[in-house]
Parts: sequence; structure tokens; C-alpha cells
Amino acid sequence: MKKEENNNVNENKKENENEAEKAKQEKVENKDNKNSSKNNELEALKAQLKEEKEKSEEYCDHLKRNMAEFDNFKKRMSKEKESMYNTISADIIAEILPILDNFDKALNTETSDESYKNGMAMIYKQLNDTLKKLGVEEIDALNKVFDPNFHEAVMHVEDESFGEKEIVEVFRKGYKIGDKIIRHAMVKVAN
Repeated sequence: MKKEENNNVNENKKENENEAEKAKQEKVENKDNKNSSKNNELEALKAQLKEEKEKSEEYCDHLKRNMAEFDNFKKRMSKEKESMYNTISADIIAEILPILDNFDKALNTETSDESYKNGMAMIYKQLNDTLKKLGVEEIDALNKVFDPNFHEAVMHVEDESFGEKEIVEVFRKGYKIGDKIIRHAMVKVAN
């Protein structure tokens, strides 16, 4: 009986050991399954993160391009506004210049009424000062070398006392705003 009991005890021990081994194996398998599941989940999250990062970079790139386009638009609009202002100013001033010419002629006309002449001189000066405030400059022509960019030759004279292409007389003053010519100076050119 003791032998039988010993055998039963040994068998129970072996059975318990087998069961413990099986439980251990199941734990390892469960752990491997959990690790495998976690690895799969981790890989899926990494793929999603990569996708979101690419989208983020795409949005950032799109934003940068839009900001650059907007900056270029602002610069272009500023240039167009300035150009439009100069063009409109030049057009308005071109319409005023004949009035200025008439004032100049009136001031150079002989008159016995000094108060009339002084009044005309004051108006002429005020008009000239206003044009200067707007950036209008008279084109210097008399005794200068003829330049078709600034001058319009309407007469030519051969006179050895003057240099070649020298302007000897100004018939009508020319004006400009900055680099924009409002009206060319009408001149007589020598040689």
C-alpha cells in the first residue's frame, strides 16, 4: 500500500508538474500573443502617425505657399497703387500745365498795373509751390545737351557760338514726377 501510495503521490506530483508546465506554457503563449498584439497595435499607430505627419507637412507647405502668394499680392497691389497714383497725378497735372504756361506768359507781358502783376505773380508762385509739393519738377533745358527722353526739338539752328546739340531756346517748359515725364520740354537745338 505504501508503494501504491508512493506511486499515487509520484503520479500526482508528475500530474501537478505537467499541469504547472502547461500553465507556464499558456502564460508564455498568452504573453507572446499579447506582445504580438501590442506590436501589431504599435505598428498600426506608427503608420497612422506617419500618415498624420505627412498630412501636417503638406498643410504646412500649403500654408507657406499661400503666405508667399499673399505677400507677393500685397507687394504687387502696392506697386499698382503707386503706379496708378503717379499716372492719375501726371494726367491731372498735364491738364493744369497749360494754365501754368498762361500765367507765365501773363507775367512776362508788359503792364502798367503793378497790383495786377503782383497778384498774378502770387497766384503763379502758389501754383508752382503746390506742384512742387506734389513732386512735380521742371525739366532743366536751357543750355543743356539735347536728350530726346526729356526734350522735344521743334526747331534747329546752325550757330557755331553754341555746342553740338545744345538747347538754345525753350518754347514750352517740360515737367516730370520722379522718373515719369509729364510733358517734354519744347526746345530749339543748335548744330
